[in-house]
Amino acid sequence: MISITTHMDGALIEAELSGEVTSSDYADMLVPAVEAALTEHDRIRLLVIMGQEFSGYDLGAAWADTKLGLGHWSGFDRVAVVSDQRWVQTGVRLAAPIMPCPVQVFDLADLETARRWIRESLGSIHVIGLEGPCIQVKLQGELNPEAYERAEGDLDARIRERNGFRLLLDLSDFEGWQGISALTAHFHLVRNHAPLLERAAIVGDKAWQRIAQRVGRHLVKAETQFFPSDEMEHAKAWLAAG
Repeated sequence: MISITTHMDGALIEAELSGEVTSSDYADMLVPAVEAALTEHDRIRLLVIMGQEFSGYDLGAAWADTKLGLGHWSGFDRVAVVSDQRWVQTGVRLAAPIMPCPVQVFDLADLETARRWIRESLGSIHVIGLEGPCIQVKLQGELNPEAYERAEGDLDARIRERNGFRLLLDLSDFEGWQGISALTAHFHLVRNHAPLLERAAIVGDKAWQRIAQRVGRHLVKAETQFFPSDEMEHAKAWLAAG
C-alpha cells in the first residue's frame, strides 16, 4: 500500500510504501496526489519512504511507476528515496543521471536528513553591481531552473542601469546543476545575454571551469579570461581596465 501526506502547501508529497505495492495503489493514491499537486504548482518535490514493511512491486506497479515518471517528466523539482534495500538504492542511483531533477538516496536511519534535503534550497545566484559597466554574478551550490528565473530579471535590471556590460562570473562556490532542466536554463541565460557582453572574467578553482572558459571564448565575441579564486581582486581589476 501507499500512504500519502503533503507539505509546503502541497508542493511536497511524502509517500510511504509498505507491503507489496500494486498498480491499484498507484492509481488510487500516488498518481492522483501528484496530478493534484501539479495543478497548483509548476514543479513538486517527492519523498518516497520504503520502510521495513516494504516487500516490493508487482509487475503492474513497476509499469505504473515508469508511466508516472515519464508522464510528469518535467514536473519534479527534486526526488528523495529512503530505503535500506540495496536493489532499490542501486536502481535509483543508476536512473538519477538521466533524471531532469536532482535525485538522492538515503538509508532509513537518515530519514530526517532526507526530509531536510527535500525541503531546503540547494543553490542560489547572486547578482551584484560593481563599478562602471561591471556586474558580478555569483553561482552557489547546486542550481535549479528557478534560481535562473529569479536571477534573470535582476541581471537585466543591472544591465539597464549601466552603459555597457562586463561580467565577473564567480564559480568558486558553484557545485553544479540540479538536472538537465537547470543546465538548459543556464544555456538559455547565456544565449540571451552573450550578445551584450563586452568582457568576462571567470573565477573558479575546478579544472572543468577553466576548460569551459577556453571553449566558451571561441563561441562569444567578448574577451574572456580565467582567474583562480584567490585572484578575485586581480580579476576585478582586469575586468574594469581598458
